[in-house]
Amino acid sequence: MADETIAPVTLSTLRPARGSTQPRKRVGRGVGSGLGKTSGKGHKGHKARTGGSTNPGFEGGQMPMYRRLPKRGFTNPFKVVNQAVNLSDLAKVESAELTPETLHAAGLIGRVGAPVKLLGTGDADRAYTVRGVTLSASARAKIEAAGGTIEG
Repeated sequence: MADETIAPVTLSTLRPARGSTQPRKRVGRGVGSGLGKTSGKGHKGHKARTGGSTNPGFEGGQMPMYRRLPKRGFTNPFKVVNQAVNLSDLAKVESAELTPETLHAAGLIGRVGAPVKLLGTGDADRAYTVRGVTLSASARAKIEAAGGTIEG
């Protein structure tokens, strides 16, 4: 058992695991193949045709749900969605500087490039320097009351 050496794995010796791959299904190659003539699609009908699949909302000819329901409202294409951060969450930030990068590093926001808004829920536990973040009026007042500065 100790005498057996295992060959090193290289790109040229890689093989799929046994049983993990199967030969592709060759349809329409004669009656003897088991998938000849109609190629496993049965006789005639919509699903036997080329491109014979229905669209996602098709309901067998019944008026589809997306056409039965009334259309209402309006979606503003210019809507700006801010990532909200509360003052009470700022205890997780180690530095006294608040930028999108430091908030992302602390796990308070998901994306650095998206706009961030600081909301006034909670209290500012220390003096912060705020850069590149919009603030609500109450958050601005609390940060300035704690001795912090708001730049930009």
